[in-house]
Amino acid sequence: MSNRSALAAAALAALCVNLPAAAQDARIITYDEAVRIALEQNSTLRQAVNAAALGGIDVQQARNQFLPNLGFSAQAGQSYGRSFSASQGETVNTAAHSANFNLNSGVTLFDGFSNIASLHAAQLSGKATQLDVKRARETVVFTVASDYLALIQQREQLSVQRENLTAQTALEEQIQTYVDAGARTIADLYQQQASVAGSRLAIVEAEQASELAKVNLIDALQLDPRGAYEFEPPAAEAIAAAGARPALASLMDQALTQRSDLHAQEARLQAAQQDVRVAKGGRWPTVSLSAGYGTSYNSVANTSFSDQLDERRGGSIGLSVAIPIFDRGSVRADTRRAEIQADNAQIAFDSARNDVGLQVRRAYVDFRSADEQLSAAEAQQKAAALALEATQDRYSAGAATLVELTQARATQVQAASAVVSARYATLFQRTLLDYYVGILDQPAAKASGAPGK
Repeated sequence: MSNRSALAAAALAALCVNLPAAAQDARIITYDEAVRIALEQNSTLRQAVNAAALGGIDVQQARNQFLPNLGFSAQAGQSYGRSFSASQGETVNTAAHSANFNLNSGVTLFDGFSNIASLHAAQLSGKATQLDVKRARETVVFTVASDYLALIQQREQLSVQRENLTAQTALEEQIQTYVDAGARTIADLYQQQASVAGSRLAIVEAEQASELAKVNLIDALQLDPRGAYEFEPPAAEAIAAAGARPALASLMDQALTQRSDLHAQEARLQAAQQDVRVAKGGRWPTVSLSAGYGTSYNSVANTSFSDQLDERRGGSIGLSVAIPIFDRGSVRADTRRAEIQADNAQIAFDSARNDVGLQVRRAYVDFRSADEQLSAAEAQQKAAALALEATQDRYSAGAATLVELTQARATQVQAASAVVSARYATLFQRTLLDYYVGILDQPAAKASGAPGK
């Protein structure tokens, strides 16, 4: 939170200082473009993509273990010493030059199925990282949608306060006319002037909240905080799908089918089970096939270099079997360790399944509650507007006091603000429910063909 707050303060300062230029040169960003930018620049998503790439490398490395290796070696040397020369009939000092050339290859034919289990484990781990990328993309879309909703909500709250200021200013002018005509006391004018000042303060606070919501969206998109940006409000359907939600049980079943992070946890469980097979493979014999081909040269011989290479060339092929008899308990310890890790993976998977159900249940309850609160807030707003209109007429006729009118106005503004909050709370809970079910749309990703699909 500290880094985000610091970025928010810096960006807000930059926006305030360069306000005239920003109004002219601001970059217009739509909702779909914001999602695309976030999918390209979000650091967590980029790290998930890199992790998936590393998983692909691990799979290729495990697959290569089935191939034979191939190596070439060359050795050259010079030796010094005394030896008997038959041609001279005496012992002489000699210096000999030698060279050896060898080509070797080997392949494991059987290792207790450890290499097969290692490949399956690598493939499952790679699948988990790919699913992590998918969930990271969904999280990016959810974050952008949430920050967009917050920005639009603050803008509408600002509109409510501006409408209130307009009404309060008009009432002040009306009361000024009454005071000039002697129909109202000066105390009513002073009281209304205080209400107008309070409305202006509310606008300042709403403007600050709107700018901070914009900064939070700039932070989510990881844009340059020195730039000027304007965000076009999307249609509600672009953020959350409209329409009634299915039954809770159906949503839970859908989440268990759709949630990519749950499938990733399942893949990691299966990978851990393969690791147990890898560890148990140490109890089996290992069968290997090897082959080699080489030649050599020595200057002591009377034949030429090329002739020696031809005369001394030769190859070999061998089959080796290694049977473990006593390994000081290494295989048993590795197997037990792998079994415990597999049990931990099972616990994590079971916990993830339970968490998915709870998340969907909470989001479903919150969505229904937000929808009901919206209906209640709209009814309250309608009643408050009628009450304000009636009180305004009574005040104009002299049958109501300014205190009553002020209270009616405050109730109407509060009701209008509550409707805005309830409307976007409903949209947010709908988006959150889609996110927890695992069906949050990615419009920008589909349009741009971003990686990670």
